[in-house]
Amino acid sequence: MSAEARRRARVAALVGSTAEWYDYFVFATASALVLAPLFFPGEDRLTATLASFAVLGVGFLARPLGGLVLGSLGDRVGRRRVLLLSLWTMGLATTAIGLLPTAEAVGPLAPVLLVVLRLVQGFGVGGEWAGAALVAVENAPADRRARWGSLPQMGVALGAVLATAVFTAVSALGEEALLAWGWRVPFLVGGAVLAVGVWVRSRLTETIDFADLAARDDLATRPVVEAWRTDRRSLLLAAGMRLAENVWGYVVLVFTVSYVTGLGRLSRDTVLLGVSLSILAGIGCYWLAATLADRVGRKPVYVAGGAFGVLFAWPFFELVGSDRVALVWGALLLGWGVASGFSFAIQPAWFTELFGRRTRSAGLSLAYNLATMISGFTPFVATALLAAGDGEPHLVVLLLVGVGVVSLGCALAAPDPYRDGLAARADSTGRRRPRVRSLSSDLHRPAA
Repeated sequence: MSAEARRRARVAALVGSTAEWYDYFVFATASALVLAPLFFPGEDRLTATLASFAVLGVGFLARPLGGLVLGSLGDRVGRRRVLLLSLWTMGLATTAIGLLPTAEAVGPLAPVLLVVLRLVQGFGVGGEWAGAALVAVENAPADRRARWGSLPQMGVALGAVLATAVFTAVSALGEEALLAWGWRVPFLVGGAVLAVGVWVRSRLTETIDFADLAARDDLATRPVVEAWRTDRRSLLLAAGMRLAENVWGYVVLVFTVSYVTGLGRLSRDTVLLGVSLSILAGIGCYWLAATLADRVGRKPVYVAGGAFGVLFAWPFFELVGSDRVALVWGALLLGWGVASGFSFAIQPAWFTELFGRRTRSAGLSLAYNLATMISGFTPFVATALLAAGDGEPHLVVLLLVGVGVVSLGCALAAPDPYRDGLAARADSTGRRRPRVRSLSSDLHRPAA
């Protein structure tokens, strides 16, 4: 592959992922801020917030279906086509949400339409992550797979911070204007974001591994069935490893906004700014984790991040409950960048190495979305647990600790193909350096 093709792959992994996830996180931010009064009026604050978070969670039910369909297509027709299809699906659904009538105009039909479009969003994003991860990792040099693989993860973070920033801007219009028309702006901006993402991804070529399989006429005819038959253990372990970091991500990004704002100690704009700054700073944590993973292996870095998440669960809520901005922002940064970010950053590389290349798209899509289907209801579950604890977050802390232990167990049980494949050899200068087996061969795969 030429240097220009590799550069385009890196740009597409970052920019395309940013565009796709902007659309998705716009809905997440809206669910914490404006959807309750617009689509569930007449309810008390807690009931309306629960209903709003339930609609947010509904999108996660469609993600395994999207992963099943689009992930399978990624192994049959190519990563590039699936990335374009998922981006179009997500972008058009997001724009349509910005045009929806509210409950004031059409009554109960409004939340029904909202749920339908949220399901479409979930389907579209179901094939996004695996495609972006494979474009980055399968085109990467062997000793940089974690770093290149962190690029689509950075796109997720940039999409989230862009969505938060746009909502922060429209929130400055005031409550009345925000609820009257301002809430539509972030969704309609998704149309412009879609155009940029499509332009970038349309210039992609296929990944090295898929092109080689296609040239040898060795493509899987039933990727999902084959992935389940040959990589079942990897699929289940990857899904379990994904669980804790995703729960942490939605606690920081969505639940904390509602929780801290409800305490009345800090303004909504202050909390949103803190989330945005935390996500931006967290990108540096992604790169640090990925760099370490390319040097010492995936498992040590993953376990370190997961262990921190378990230990930080209680201090996190002690800090975000403060009336001091610096403490709240510091907690958000550590929650997003370390408790979630250290694990999140290296998933593309590690998960790709766990699956054979004939079924990577299907395997990654299913593992990623099975975990997300569960953890996507985090804001709803956390809000219900907070209510059950009479406003005290100790039950939410137990949730974070519980999923953290599950993910740590899966990470410890999973093989580390990168680390296990390191072999010292002398180069021409006499120094010893690691040798990493290429992803273009399935021989690196451990026995499952």
